Amino acid sequence: MHNISLTTEAVGHVAYAAMRRVLPDAAFEQDTDRRDRGAVSLEQALWYAAAAVATAVVAGIIWASVRTTAETPVQAPTAP
Repeated sequence: MHNISLTTEAVGHVAYAAMRRVLPDAAFEQDTDRRDRGAVSLEQALWYAAAAVATAVVAGIIWASVRTTAETPVQAPTAP
């Protein structure tokens, strides 16, 4: 799986380098007048908050399952 990720990333870099050679530099420049590059948007903050809440919910569910399993009594083995 790791090799697929590295291969995909390498192909992406090669494609980007080829586009940089063919297209003018102006095609890669972003319009800095319309947005602030350093600011975090409200949408990004909400996505991070949603990811944190989802992680907390999943961790709570797993913890409850582990806790319930840990609280069940252990049956002593019996001889046949």
